[in-house]
Amino acid sequence: MMPGKLLQEIAQAKPWTCREEEAFLNIARTYEYLAQTLSEFFREYHLSMTQYNMLRILRGAGPEGLNCTEAARRMITHDPDVTRLFDRLEVRRLILRKRSSVDRRVVLASITEHGLELLSQMDEPLCDLHVRQMAGLTPEKLETLIEACEALRP
Repeated sequence: MMPGKLLQEIAQAKPWTCREEEAFLNIARTYEYLAQTLSEFFREYHLSMTQYNMLRILRGAGPEGLNCTEAARRMITHDPDVTRLFDRLEVRRLILRKRSSVDRRVVLASITEHGLELLSQMDEPLCDLHVRQMAGLTPEKLETLIEACEALRP
């Protein structure tokens, strides 16, 4: 078996303990590369990846919005302080929070028109970025990647 590209990238002479270690570290290295590109993209819109993720969740929830717990459950990456995340988005008038009419203890968050407009501006350029990020994969390899990633999650 030929040494993989990652060994060269990180200048490691010692072979991997097992093939699974090599796979894991390749996923981690690739995520960091892709996340850096995304962070640069989001910086142009004065958003973090986490803020963008929450805006997408709230857009998908529709005008009724979601409570904090449900919104946090749907996030791609876990954020332990969703309340502060909501605070930052509300200050920018991207979301609105209100008490539930059914249960006054529950606070619902929904995306504002301003938030919808921002996401609308980002949709096409972000899709273009993802296409560029995945340009090294044939459609078949892209399908295999998606299937492999999904097989690793419970």
